[in-house]
Amino acid sequence: MTGASQIGPPRLILASASASRAAMLRNAGLEIEILPAAVDEDSVKRAVRQEGGDTNAAAGLLAGLKARRVSRNHPDALVIGADQMLQCGADWYDKPVDAEDARVHLRRLRGKSHMLVTAAVVARDDMVIWSHTDTATLHMRPFSDAFLDDYLDRLGTSVTETVGCYRLEGPGAQLFSRIDGDFFTILGLPLLPLLDFLRGHGILIE
Repeated sequence: MTGASQIGPPRLILASASASRAAMLRNAGLEIEILPAAVDEDSVKRAVRQEGGDTNAAAGLLAGLKARRVSRNHPDALVIGADQMLQCGADWYDKPVDAEDARVHLRRLRGKSHMLVTAAVVARDDMVIWSHTDTATLHMRPFSDAFLDDYLDRLGTSVTETVGCYRLEGPGAQLFSRIDGDFFTILGLPLLPLLDFLRGHGILIE
């Protein structure tokens, strides 16, 4: 259905394969469909860096591309796109490709502070109607190589599922001495601002 003929609240689609994001939304009481968007993230990030953009710009652009791509094929649905960027010093980090790559990432991040930028966008009919970007700073403790070996053994292949190789809701909490920022942002969505927006569109009760 389209336009005025639609009855009830619009469909809510998450344009992401992230299990963490889906769990957050469902745990908050939302009914969502999962339709991951295919976007060449590496090309987008390279273009942003070449044009002098920062991680905020890259995360926001990627989130918007994902949401709009899915919304084109699902008229009237509200489509959530999201992206995270990790920056430590001048370096940008992507998800590790395997356990050894994760080991390299964690050794580089060990004992340092890094910035995690999370962007979320809602699109409808190929138009962005809401966006929000939030930043957290995480302080990774100087853990031992023995801890790192045990950590990678525990996580197995799941260590490749997140940028930074951690989830705060699991053993990843042990990597840090302090975090400054919103817990949900670190998990992958600025959840509270998003819920506030959805209440204004009939998805949740005011």
